[in-house]
Amino acid sequence: MSLRRRLLWGGLLLWVLSGAYVVQTDREAVVTRFGAVVEPRVPPGVHYALPWPIDRVTTLKVRQLQRLVIGGEAADMVLGRTQPLASQFLSGDQNIINMRVVVQYSVGVPADYLFHAANVAQTTGAAVEAELARRIARSDVDAILTTEKLAIQDAVLAAAQKRLNDYGAGVKLSTVNIESVTAPPEAADAFRDVASARADTARIVSEAQSYANDLLPRARGEARQLMESAEAYRATMVNQATGDAGRFTAIAAEYTKAPDVTSGRLYIEAMEQILPRIRKLIVDSNGNFDLSIIRKSEAPKNQ
Repeated sequence: MSLRRRLLWGGLLLWVLSGAYVVQTDREAVVTRFGAVVEPRVPPGVHYALPWPIDRVTTLKVRQLQRLVIGGEAADMVLGRTQPLASQFLSGDQNIINMRVVVQYSVGVPADYLFHAANVAQTTGAAVEAELARRIARSDVDAILTTEKLAIQDAVLAAAQKRLNDYGAGVKLSTVNIESVTAPPEAADAFRDVASARADTARIVSEAQSYANDLLPRARGEARQLMESAEAYRATMVNQATGDAGRFTAIAAEYTKAPDVTSGRLYIEAMEQILPRIRKLIVDSNGNFDLSIIRKSEAPKNQ
């Protein structure tokens, strides 16, 4: 075999072997044949494609997060510069607010990522910004500044991902993070006053709740104590009345048996209780009494 033929066969062999390629672990590949996609998603490993110029292999870092900013760039924030037209949004109550949103995304479908959008970052930013403007336009500025920030982020992430899927952009959104929400400089003082009033309201409500939490248990304790005292007094009065009624019933039974004796005994018992409590002057049957028993400084009250 001539040297020329050997070189020709050797070159042909090298050309055929040049179709082997390796896809790294953090990448996926797309194979096109004369510009048409024949293998949209090639996993990591060793593979073979027809040699150039028949097939062309393009690898992408599918796990790498890419970042874009809506409402300015990182360099602008470091230098203190703003982009009013890019960062201003109109809320549902007709207030203008400045927002800075950071979006992180990665390759979702490699073939779509390569061929369905001329500028993937611009397409992704436009989709997120459109959904952000739609969501902000349905919310009040107070809610945006306080309680609805996380809800807005989640809603924008889901809606923007659906929009990108409809576009076939091949993008997978990871996060939509609202880094800052501020009022325009012309209205900053008014917004600060509103925020201060809201903070005062929360503080007053918290203090009132604390006072109620302290007062109500004490009031319940006092009410329980009064109820227990009233119940004890009721039981005492009932027992006393029951005893008095039993004693009266016994006396009535004895009076029925011996009226004169019982009446005399009751009279004597009454006098035993009354006489010790009063000052007494004893006069004999002749109307005489001993004046020496009366102290000169005191006059008798009863005769």
